Amino acid sequence: MDERARERRRRRLRRLRRHGRRAYIRSVYFLPSLATLGNAICGFGAMYVATLWPQPAVRDSVTNFLSLHHFTVAALLVFAAMLFDALDGRLARFARHTTDFGGQLDSLADVVSFGAAPAFMSLLLVKASYPHVPIVISRLIWCVGALFMSCAAVRLARFNVSNEHGEQHHFSFLGLPSPAAGGTVAAWILMQQDLSHECAELRPDTTLGAFAGHCSAVCVILLPAVVLVTGLLMVSHIRYPHLVNKYLRGKRSIGRLMAALVGLLLLVFAPEYTLAIGMVVYVLAGVLSAATRLRRRPAVS
Repeated sequence: MDERARERRRRRLRRLRRHGRRAYIRSVYFLPSLATLGNAICGFGAMYVATLWPQPAVRDSVTNFLSLHHFTVAALLVFAAMLFDALDGRLARFARHTTDFGGQLDSLADVVSFGAAPAFMSLLLVKASYPHVPIVISRLIWCVGALFMSCAAVRLARFNVSNEHGEQHHFSFLGLPSPAAGGTVAAWILMQQDLSHECAELRPDTTLGAFAGHCSAVCVILLPAVVLVTGLLMVSHIRYPHLVNKYLRGKRSIGRLMAALVGLLLLVFAPEYTLAIGMVVYVLAGVLSAATRLRRRPAVS
């Protein structure tokens, strides 16, 4: 009888463990997962809006606005995805529930929003600006976009394997973070679109209008290079700091407070240029920091 009771108890425990595993897969923490899906939807929306073109026959005011400013709205949706990406982690840590499921879902959303969407937007913008480029150049630009998306996927897979839960493990990143890479491309597109708008408003035959038009053309020409460099930096071994965790949290000096205030004021005054220059400075700062460390490393005799 004792042996039969022990066997029934073991079977009951096995059923409970199986039920627990199934329940874990069926249930998720609602708010963090919802924010992560918002991230993915913003990335998908950016790709859809980027394909819209002005259609005079359409009477819907929202569709007309999106089609007239499609690249600008698409770039802003990438930044909205960055906000959702920051929010989901905060919600999970606030609830003290960081799970492997949430981490995997977050990386899948990041591939869409910061891998596929920026590369797709860049391809459309270059094609719209220079529709008659040689086929070899067109295919080369497509390969650059595909490389960017692939580097984002590899970088996020590497992050999933080596990631550890907890704020204390997130003071720096190995390789350029995918939100920073996607944000750099989106900010560059925002700046180019604002320059193009200024050229149209000031008229190309004026000095300022011609200058804005030349700067807009240069931004489009340099866009594939920006996509290529940021893509390769995502899979590099260069360390990039987490700006919020490392520099903004906790007690800081008055000088750093004033620098943050100036940055916020510049963001209000000229958001497109401040975002683009700030993202490029962040990307280059990691490269310069790594180059400085290599120069200071003692030579092996």
